[in-house]
Amino acid sequence: MKRGTFTTFMAIFGFAFLYAPIVSLVVFSFNESRLVTVWTGFSLRWYAALFNDSQVVAAGILSLQIAAVSATIATVLGTLAGVTLTRLGKFRGKTALTGMVSAPLVMPEVITGLSLLLLFVSMEALIGWPGGRGFTTITIAHSTFCMAYVTVVVRSRLIDMDRSLDEAAMDLGATPLRVFFDITLPIIAPALISGWLLAFTLSLDDLVIASFVSGPGSSTLPMVIFSKIRLGVSPDVNALATIIIGVVAIGVVAATLIGARRQTKA
Repeated sequence: MKRGTFTTFMAIFGFAFLYAPIVSLVVFSFNESRLVTVWTGFSLRWYAALFNDSQVVAAGILSLQIAAVSATIATVLGTLAGVTLTRLGKFRGKTALTGMVSAPLVMPEVITGLSLLLLFVSMEALIGWPGGRGFTTITIAHSTFCMAYVTVVVRSRLIDMDRSLDEAAMDLGATPLRVFFDITLPIIAPALISGWLLAFTLSLDDLVIASFVSGPGSSTLPMVIFSKIRLGVSPDVNALATIIIGVVAIGVVAATLIGARRQTKA
C-alpha cells in the first residue's frame, strides 16, 4: 500500500470513528420508536417530550445561568491575573501566584470538587455562608477552575503584544489605567472573547465538580443527562444532544464565515 493511500485511509477511518456515532445519535433522535437502535419511522415526538420535561428544561436554564456568570467572573479575574503576571515584572510571590493559577489546569476534577466541597462545608460551619449548596457554590467552583484557562489565553496574547504602543501612550501623558482601557484592552479583546467562550463551554460541560458542590434542587444539565443514561440511553437524550450539536455547528460555521470574510477584506 502506497504511503498516500495509507494516509488517506487512516484519515477516513479516524474521521469515521469520531463522527459516525454523532451521526447515528442525530439520526435516531428522529426515530419514532423508544428503542435507540431500531428504526421504525421518522418522528419529532422526542423533541416534544424533551421540551415538556420540566426537569430537563429547568436544568438547562440553570446551567446556562451558571455558565454565563461563571464565565464572566473567570474572564475578569483571569484578565487581572494575566496582566499581573505579564506586566508587573518580578515581584514577591510571583512564582507562587503562577503555580496557583496553573494548578487547576492539571489538578484532577475529583480532587478539585472534593476540596471545594470541604471548603464550603467549613465556611458554612464557621460563618454561616454559603447557606447550603446550589447556584452560588457551583458558580464559585466553576469560576475557580475556569479562571486558569482564561489566564493562559490572556497571558499568551499579552506576551505577543507590542509594548511600544503602551510606552508611546504613556510618553504622551496617558496614565497606566488610561493606557489599559484605551490601548491594551481593545488589542486583547479577541483573547477575552475566546477566554469567555472557553470558560462558558467548560462550565456548561462540567459534571464532576458540579456533582460535589451542588445540592437538592440545583442539578445542572450534565447531571440530569448522566442520571438519565445510567439505566440506558433514552430518545429524548438523543434529541437534546442533537440540539446542542446543532447550536455548536451553527456557531462554528458562523465563526468560520466571519473569519473568512475578514481575511478577504484584508
